[in-house]
Amino acid sequence: MKNQLRVLRAEHNWSQAELAQQAGVSRQTINAIENGKYDPSLPLAFKLASVFDRSIEELFESNDGN
Repeated sequence: MKNQLRVLRAEHNWSQAELAQQAGVSRQTINAIENGKYDPSLPLAFKLASVFDRSIEELFESNDGN
């Protein structure tokens, strides 16, 4: 799953640790999501969207474009 986390995090000048704290997960989880090694659960996806004040669709896109 492609995502915009790294871009949005950079726009906010946040480290992975700062985003992780706001989302209630570990820095390693944010790293894994950013690198496409882990797809977040639906509740975590909603939380991340809320942190950035964006829709889930704005943050995440399936690899097949759907």
